[in-house]
Amino acid sequence: MRKNEFRTFRKNFQIIFQDPNSSLDPQMTIRDIISEPIKANSTIGKTQIEEKVRYLMDIVGLNPNQLYRYPHTFSGGQRQRIGIARALSSDAKIIICDEAVSALDVSVQAQITNLLKDLQEKFNLTLLFISHDLGVVEHLSDSVAVMYLGKIVEAGASKNVFNNPQHPYTEALLSAVPKGFLAKNKEKIILKGEIASTGNLPSGCTFHPRCIYAKDICTSSIPPENKVSVNQLVSCHFNNEHQLHGFEYYTST
Repeated sequence: MRKNEFRTFRKNFQIIFQDPNSSLDPQMTIRDIISEPIKANSTIGKTQIEEKVRYLMDIVGLNPNQLYRYPHTFSGGQRQRIGIARALSSDAKIIICDEAVSALDVSVQAQITNLLKDLQEKFNLTLLFISHDLGVVEHLSDSVAVMYLGKIVEAGASKNVFNNPQHPYTEALLSAVPKGFLAKNKEKIILKGEIASTGNLPSGCTFHPRCIYAKDICTSSIPPENKVSVNQLVSCHFNNEHQLHGFEYYTST
C-alpha cells in the first residue's frame, strides 16, 4: 500500500497494552489521550470530539467528568479502561489485547475481561487476545492458537482445544491450570528438559526435547499440520497414536 492508503487502513487496528501505567502519557489529560486517535483519523469538529470522548468514557465505566484529570490520579484498572477507550476511539475493527489483564489484580481482571466481552458484542469487534491465562482465553475466545517457541502447534475452536487437546504441549498447559478451573481433575504433567532458545531452535519438532511421546522422526522432521477436525489443526507426528488425557473444562468465570 501507499503511505496514505496504509494510514487509512491502519485506523482499523488498535492495541491495548499490557501495562496500563506506562502506556499512558503522564503529561496528557485523559481527554487528550482518548481524543488523539480521533483527531488523527477523522475530520470531525471539537464539539463532536468532546461528545465522542465522553461517550467512550461512559461505555468503559468511567465518569466523563474526569476528562481533565491525569493518568496518575487513576487506579490500575481505571487506567486500563482509559486504554480501552483510546483503542475504541478510532472505530477500530480489530483490537490486539497484549496481555491486557495480566498486570491487574484478580478481581479487577474479571471486571476488565467482562468489559471486553461486552464491548466485543456491542461493537462487533475482533479481539486478538495474547495471554498465558487460560481461564481468560477460554472465557473470551471463539478460537485459540497455542504457540511454542514462536510457532503455532495447535489451533482450533476454543471448545475443541480445551476439551480435546491434541498436542502434548497443549495437554501440559491445560494440566497446569489450577484445580478450581477443572471439571475433572487429572494428574499434573511436569515437563522436563530445558526450554530452547528461539535463536537456536531444535531440529525437527521444536517441542521434542521435552515431549514424553517423542520418537526418532520428531528429532529430524518438522511435523505436518494435521487436520484433526473441521475446527482443529495440530502439528504433531503422533497426535493420532498417543493417548492424551482428555481434560474436560468448564467456563472459569
